[in-house]
Amino acid sequence: MKMLKESLKKVLPRDSIDNLKTLQKRLAMGWIRALSRSAMLRRFHYSFFSSAFDREAYAVVVGHLQHEQNLSGAEPVNYFLRRAVHRIEKGLIMQPRRQVFALDYINDTVDSYIASLNGNVDRDEVSWAHDVLAEYFAVTGDHPVLNRAREKFARFERPSGSPETLRHPDAERVPFAADVSTPSVDFTAMRQLAMKRRSVRWYQQGRPVPREVIDKAVEIAVQSPSACNRQPYRFVVFDDPASVAQASRLPMGVAGFDHNFPAIVAVVGRLRAYPHVRDRHVIYIDGALAAMSFMFALETQGVSSCSINWPDIPEREEAAAKLLKLDPDERIVMFISLGYAADTGLVPYSQKLSLEEARSYMRLESPAR
Repeated sequence: MKMLKESLKKVLPRDSIDNLKTLQKRLAMGWIRALSRSAMLRRFHYSFFSSAFDREAYAVVVGHLQHEQNLSGAEPVNYFLRRAVHRIEKGLIMQPRRQVFALDYINDTVDSYIASLNGNVDRDEVSWAHDVLAEYFAVTGDHPVLNRAREKFARFERPSGSPETLRHPDAERVPFAADVSTPSVDFTAMRQLAMKRRSVRWYQQGRPVPREVIDKAVEIAVQSPSACNRQPYRFVVFDDPASVAQASRLPMGVAGFDHNFPAIVAVVGRLRAYPHVRDRHVIYIDGALAAMSFMFALETQGVSSCSINWPDIPEREEAAAKLLKLDPDERIVMFISLGYAADTGLVPYSQKLSLEEARSYMRLESPAR
């Protein structure tokens, strides 16, 4: 098709080429309108004429398979266990709290916890699961399903974790009272940080970003909220010149300035966190939340950054998967370049939405009785 277009450009006059482009656009828009009106036609189109969703479908299916295989704790993160324990946490904080809850998944949760004790799951994660389950069994009432799970759980001792990761080193990893004290960062300071942070594309050359700085930013990033605390992402960091040069060529929109990146980070979503197709887009939501916290944390340390869009283009997807050694269920959420801003570099003004454009209050009518 590309060769045909190039040949037509050589033999046809400019007006004819423009007319063909106009006709092509009209036909394309007519087809899009038809697709928007018919579910059957959409299925037909994406089954036989478009492979746009093939990679996503494959990643979702492989992710589901890995999710099921990992119930035994084969990887450092057991996503089923993380979700189940967080669901129990939410049940523990309910007001009023029910005497019996989680009957439909408590047995599977205990089984996954026991399997994780001897698996590769992170010890802090297993310790958290133990403490929440212990609290759950201590406060719930009598029920045949609960009693069997409680008896099974009681056979195993509490695993050791890392005390320095606890919010309160002497306490267990169970729900705690919300901190209602005055925040150490007030609104004015937060607004100043948000206004100062801008997408910086020109960095000081010969001044690398220490890994300690990047790691501190990642520590802040993982405090971001995520659906059922699954945190379905990882940060892949390139900070040596040769690797940065290769990775920087992957995303679009960086031509002309990608040569000056001191470091570049790929935020990678992991579909193995979910057993349901309905959750396939959560990696982009949770990954983006973590990415924003990551960039704010960099800014507080004097390091600038720029988020880089990642469109779904087959050739670039394949190149990224090969270079980053991605598993089939892993999808890139975005890239982020980072470094110390150059004194001579300019930053786009980038007019932001006004409050009125970004916000609306809505009052719903009471449903008719």
